[in-house]
Amino acid sequence: MGKEIETEKKSLVPSRLVEIVEEVFHVVLGVFLFGIAVAALIYSVMRVFTTSPFFPSGMIQAINDILFIIIILEILRTVIARYTDGVFQLQNFLIIGIIAAVRHILTVGAYMTLGSGKTREEFDRAVIELAISSGIVVALVFAIFLAKSAETMALKVGLKNP
Repeated sequence: MGKEIETEKKSLVPSRLVEIVEEVFHVVLGVFLFGIAVAALIYSVMRVFTTSPFFPSGMIQAINDILFIIIILEILRTVIARYTDGVFQLQNFLIIGIIAAVRHILTVGAYMTLGSGKTREEFDRAVIELAISSGIVVALVFAIFLAKSAETMALKVGLKNP
């Protein structure tokens, strides 16, 4: 009858090139995040031995540093998972948010406990920060629950391959 009209659009940038660039970025980001985690660990260990007094200031700072390193490692895990699976993992980011909020709660709690002579305004502000951070933790845990429930429902309905 006649020539069929080609309806497929061609991309200006080849998709394989985009995939290669994305893979390179994931590897570079992973190496960079690992380097940051190692540097933070070394710095934290040095700071533990130089903080005076060790109890309680040094211990609180060490816990804060450890939680920071865990956040970095969780981000690294998410980057690696995105690189290997090719899927964005919402749950990992929710866990990172929970760790960050708990870290903030511990920091504010330590500040309230250790600091003497706080004004009423500083105390009220710290309590508000604790309440907001606690609300964030509850909301993020609820979001994880909803994500797991949605995943379970999708498996039951057959929308995802097990």
